[in-house]
Amino acid sequence: MIRISKTPLDLLNDIYSIAYWMTGSEKASGELVNSTYRNADVSTRETDLLKMFRDSYVDRYGQDTGLGMSEDGNGTTKSVLGKLRERAADVKLSVLLSEISGMKHKQISEIMERPVDTIRLWLFWGRKLLVKDSLLKASA
Repeated sequence: MIRISKTPLDLLNDIYSIAYWMTGSEKASGELVNSTYRNADVSTRETDLLKMFRDSYVDRYGQDTGLGMSEDGNGTTKSVLGKLRERAADVKLSVLLSEISGMKHKQISEIMERPVDTIRLWLFWGRKLLVKDSLLKASA
């Protein structure tokens, strides 16, 4: 099977959609897309562009863990929160890459730089969490 690689321009709508799902804001989505494309050019590979998107998201917005933890004097909690935010963002991004962009587990694995089995686990739990979250919002 021949895989046709998409150019950065081909991915613009997908990346904006993913950004909107992750941030919930048009303004934040636009800023995230701009920061992603700032260092891209026409020769940027699809995988590299999506890695840049992931890095931009984690750097700018992270993911609220809802744990209410604050940093202690030596920065330990901050690094734990940083890791939790990064992991939560990775799970959410994995699900969105699968559902919005239609990417296969192996492609997502390359972008996230994680084993395929990890991606499968993230997709399983991420989909469950998204369904639970949407049910909670619908009942509110």
